[in-house]
Amino acid sequence: MTNDSRLIPAAVIGGLLAVGLIGAGALIGQGVVNARAGDRSVTVRGLAEKDVKADLAVLPIRFTASGEILSEVQARIDGDLIIVRQFLKAQGYPDASVDLGPLGVADTRSREYASQTGGPRFILNQTVIVRTSDVDRVQTTTRNLNDLVRQGVVLQDFQCPSYIFTRLNDVRPAMIAEATAAARTGAVQFAKDSGAPLGPIKSAGQGSFEILPRDGNGDEATSLNKKIRVVTTISYRLK
Repeated sequence: MTNDSRLIPAAVIGGLLAVGLIGAGALIGQGVVNARAGDRSVTVRGLAEKDVKADLAVLPIRFTASGEILSEVQARIDGDLIIVRQFLKAQGYPDASVDLGPLGVADTRSREYASQTGGPRFILNQTVIVRTSDVDRVQTTTRNLNDLVRQGVVLQDFQCPSYIFTRLNDVRPAMIAEATAAARTGAVQFAKDSGAPLGPIKSAGQGSFEILPRDGNGDEATSLNKKIRVVTTISYRLK
């Protein structure tokens, strides 16, 4: 077979192109590795919790009276209101801590209640609201509400006092710092295990502050002792 000298340059050129493409592929692959290595990061979360005690209490006391003659029922409600105010004064509350809610009046023979039969015609209810920072006193008062019942006051739909923590802004900075420090501790350990030095913060986010019952049971609003929790999410670069 006769060799065609014109085929030799083409073969050489083809070989050179193949080598070039292989080299280019190697460079492209290295570039992806370098890009990923330059963007390496670790995302961690830090938790901070703090036990607190409520500093504001709201205690509603609702009582009712009923009968056939409106003026008589109103007179009983007025008398019960005097008893309730005297009771609260004896419990140690100043007048400024006690608010009077609206008077509720129901006529069971009006059009709205026309389908009802039997029972008293008029039902009145009155609410007195105690609002105080003396939360321990409110707990004592709640235990002593039987004194009102003994004096003939008919309590209706008793609601537990609400306990509120109003000083969240006072503890917020320290808790954020604690959560951030906890996140960094986790990031340092991760970097150590991966053999890469920890770099600067890439991004950071703070979750909402949660106020929970301290012991994890019951309703937060009626819990005197509470737990505040916040979680921060922070991404660190790895060098």
